[in-house]
Amino acid sequence: MSEKDQRLTYRAAGVDIEAGESFVELIKPLAAETFDSHVLSGIGGFGAGYLLPAGYREPVLVSATDGVGTKLMVAQMAGIHHTVGIDLVAMCVNDIVTTGAKPLFFLDYFASGKLSGEVAVEVVKGIVKGCKLAGCCLIGGETAEMPGFYTGNAYELAGFAVGVVEKSRFITGRSIREGDVVVGLASSGFHSNGFSLLRKLFFEVLKLNLSDEVEELNGRVCDVLLEPTRIYVSSVLSLLDRVDVKGVAHITGGGIPGNLARILPEGVDAVVETGSWEVPSIFRFVMERGKVAREEMFRTFNMGIGMCLVVSPEDVEKVQELLSGREKVYVIGKVVKGSGKVILRGVS
Repeated sequence: MSEKDQRLTYRAAGVDIEAGESFVELIKPLAAETFDSHVLSGIGGFGAGYLLPAGYREPVLVSATDGVGTKLMVAQMAGIHHTVGIDLVAMCVNDIVTTGAKPLFFLDYFASGKLSGEVAVEVVKGIVKGCKLAGCCLIGGETAEMPGFYTGNAYELAGFAVGVVEKSRFITGRSIREGDVVVGLASSGFHSNGFSLLRKLFFEVLKLNLSDEVEELNGRVCDVLLEPTRIYVSSVLSLLDRVDVKGVAHITGGGIPGNLARILPEGVDAVVETGSWEVPSIFRFVMERGKVAREEMFRTFNMGIGMCLVVSPEDVEKVQELLSGREKVYVIGKVVKGSGKVILRGVS
């Protein structure tokens, strides 16, 4: 063997720089589909530039970062990669819009042991779709090959988003008062939370396969588990000029009790009537087949409500009217005197 053959290279160590560069070229036109006139520089540079929109007297930038959790493992088991990008965007922009902010731009982080351009492009296609649904721009990100850290075809995702809102319209929940009403917007399914429990139930306890058709789920296991997280940005923003939305809670890990409590000021509780909306059959399936207590279900999953809004009683009808045809809207509770807790009425 010659001395040249013995030389160690980055590629021999498991990192293919050329493959990474080729991937960037592949996704540039995809990202460009999300650009608006405020994007000054995007994919491929050292930093992405975004011009703050005009018209704000006191603009407040709102940031959020999140991932998809072990839902990624289900996607990788199924070989279905075009939906988790939507989840990634949703988890970030749904947090941002709770403040009344409009998402402006999004960045992603994709890490794997060995970059598969085909898989990564499918993931980015989902991110692009999510950004379009949220009305924001995919302007940058990072692709990392980390051999020895990730094994096989495993990959990890993280997302980061920035939005803007006028300071005077920044929603904090501080104006929530006794007598206000909690309105719930329906979820699209499990969203991106509780998947460690779901994987244990479906694959270890029930020993189901991803391709199995389950009558109670009205479909295949993989389709039910990988249904993308609903993006509520356009619906919530459409209300803000017409309704005094006092508080918004994105229902993620911790369920309604854990997340609605985050926006309640001191001196009030939120009483949620758990029979005020139809809990989707997928949650009943988990509860019954997994023998999961109802309290645990409500603490772990969204139970069919992906976003909560708190408004005055006189604004409830207007919310229902404005969101008609866009969201399934339920009146699910009221605000009473208390100490900042969420009380689930109807859970034994």
